[in-house]
Amino acid sequence: MVADFIAHFAKLIATYPEDIRVDIERNGEVSEITLFANQADVGKLIGKEGKMIGAIKTVISGCKAKDGISYRINVEAV
Repeated sequence: MVADFIAHFAKLIATYPEDIRVDIERNGEVSEITLFANQADVGKLIGKEGKMIGAIKTVISGCKAKDGISYRINVEAV
């Protein structure tokens, strides 16, 4: 559910939506989400002063309240 949301949201922002890919690695109560994007889109996804990625973190923090799993998100270039 969280991966689908992040992928869909990132594709709306990205110039190259076909390069967007989301991987989730679960380690107990923490899930590490890696968002892969084209190099040209990494800055857009992070945003000025990290505000865009911060907004994404805020939205997925609601999922923590629901399922009790903490999420960490990273953006990497393909």
